[in-house]
Amino acid sequence: MIDHLAIDVSDLKRSGHFYDSALKPLGYKKLMEAPQEFGGRLVLGWGDALGTDLYIGEGSQSKPRLHIAFRADSRKKVDDFYKAALAAGGKDNGKPGLRPEYHENYYGAFVLDPDGHNIEAVCHDPS
Repeated sequence: MIDHLAIDVSDLKRSGHFYDSALKPLGYKKLMEAPQEFGGRLVLGWGDALGTDLYIGEGSQSKPRLHIAFRADSRKKVDDFYKAALAAGGKDNGKPGLRPEYHENYYGAFVLDPDGHNIEAVCHDPS
């Protein structure tokens, strides 16, 4: 089981705004902001009630680009993630919908973040 993920982004302010908005419908919020004195650079972290799952820090853009999928507990939350991510500057990479090629109840949406990472919200439950 993965505990957390950390990626570098080219513009911390822009990416911070994107993740604040995109992850909110999934129950995530910014839980920490480590000052530069902590590790040599400012780091932001998002999580849910269980803890911090995603950290971003300004640096060289991560390559190759990543695919990160966040689990949603309803299809509505997948839809809300997609709308919020686009409103925050994300780019469409797959509208919300069923993806039966993965399995019959796979309902996902894909958005490219400001650095081009493929960020997904997915619900595995039947409608």
